[in-house]
Amino acid sequence: MILLRVSRTRRRRLGVAAAAGGLLAALLTAAPAAAIPDPGDAPAAPKEVSRSDQAEAREAIAAGEIPGQDEVVHSDNIRHVANIPKDALPGTNSDLAFQGRYAFAGNYDGFRIFDISNPKSPKTVAQVLCPGSQNDISVSGDLLFLSTDSSRSDSSCNSTTQPVTEKSSWEGMKVFDISDKRNPRYVAAVETACGSHTHTLVPERKNVYVYVSSYSPNAAYPDCQPPHDGISVIKVPRKAPHKAAVVGFPVLFPGEGPDGGGNPGAPTNPGVSKTTGCHDITVLPSEDLAAGACMGDGILFSIKDPERPKVIDQVQDNVNFAFWHSATFNQKANKVVFTDELGGGGGATCNAEVGPNRGADGIYDIVGKGDKRKLVFRSYFKIPRHQADTENCVAHNGSLIPVKGKDLMVQAWYQGGVSVWDFTNSSAPKEIAYFERGPLSTEQNVTGGSWSAYYYNGYIYSNDMAKGFDILRIDDRRTDPARKVQLRELNVQTQPDYFD
Repeated sequence: MILLRVSRTRRRRLGVAAAAGGLLAALLTAAPAAAIPDPGDAPAAPKEVSRSDQAEAREAIAAGEIPGQDEVVHSDNIRHVANIPKDALPGTNSDLAFQGRYAFAGNYDGFRIFDISNPKSPKTVAQVLCPGSQNDISVSGDLLFLSTDSSRSDSSCNSTTQPVTEKSSWEGMKVFDISDKRNPRYVAAVETACGSHTHTLVPERKNVYVYVSSYSPNAAYPDCQPPHDGISVIKVPRKAPHKAAVVGFPVLFPGEGPDGGGNPGAPTNPGVSKTTGCHDITVLPSEDLAAGACMGDGILFSIKDPERPKVIDQVQDNVNFAFWHSATFNQKANKVVFTDELGGGGGATCNAEVGPNRGADGIYDIVGKGDKRKLVFRSYFKIPRHQADTENCVAHNGSLIPVKGKDLMVQAWYQGGVSVWDFTNSSAPKEIAYFERGPLSTEQNVTGGSWSAYYYNGYIYSNDMAKGFDILRIDDRRTDPARKVQLRELNVQTQPDYFD
């Protein structure tokens, strides 16, 4: 391993202000963030960058300001334990879930199951071919849940792409029986309005409720009509998963007119995504709470009645947030970290031009009690290591590292790598560890990097979109107490009470 101890300050001295205006305009006027690649089966095509950006990337590598192409670098307190490259599933790697000694990794072509009982030598247990982006993945007991957010010819794993304008097209949730990890069995499919970009489980003893997040309706789409200002709720009986069905579509953004009551986006709020649904929801069952990252809005809501969630507070950031992407509670449930996926995950936003407040995390304190609780903004956090303009980099999926009395988080930043940071002081967050690879290319913006980075039973697991499944170990007095916390199951968007 090569340890990187040099400054990451980028070289640009002249023309930064002028360049920033053009770059931000391009990022902020882009379509709302979508799965990376865009919904469908093919990987995102590489994007050419200017010759000056190509030259600068090469110069920064030569000067030691950024790692070399595909070079692995990390802070002294992190070790790279293992990597399993892609195999039978060539598509883009996506989210992760965990159960016992197994890790479940989504991929645009299906999903993969790993035996992680020995994290230094993980083994592939099964690879299931079932195309349909983005294959967001969760597990509960003997059931595995998979999101399909691309228009398919039918609900089978043999389906092909089909125009969303055709009524017969299918998108939604798939359910598998994983009682035999080596032979997962497809048992149910539920079509949902506008498909399923992501989903979140609210598990109960007899049933599993699934909150389905989707967005971007269009009058030309028969199964995705505006207004689309809520979420689909699916009820899955554990003993009869084939009876899974939508039981409601709670409206989270009530309002007058065809677009509901969410953020109107441009031209009212230039550079901000119009709210037409939610991108991701994190639930905290122990507190009957949920936080929704919903395009142009962040929301806090009660899930005391899981079929009828109730919004408690709704916030916007029309200065620095372009697309509210995901949410994470702290252990005490008095803070929420929201992420902004500026540029949809395909842009090079970890640079001096974009700055520290865009494409970043927003830290909000939860103040008050009961239904009068409010989200109060405190600060932004963004990785302090500038990346090349050929690297897609922005805040993405992460989880808590469970240490009592501290608010610690590990997080994926695409080609910005994996960051471990401390937000115990909501107003002064700081990075304490990192792992990353150098750019996939110095000539094109090639989409890649860590999609999700989560802490589970003593290790950090990262699903790199291009490079495969990574396992990291952090050795630091600030995070070491987390090793005492051992979970039987982890879906990060169904956030556990780590110390119950």
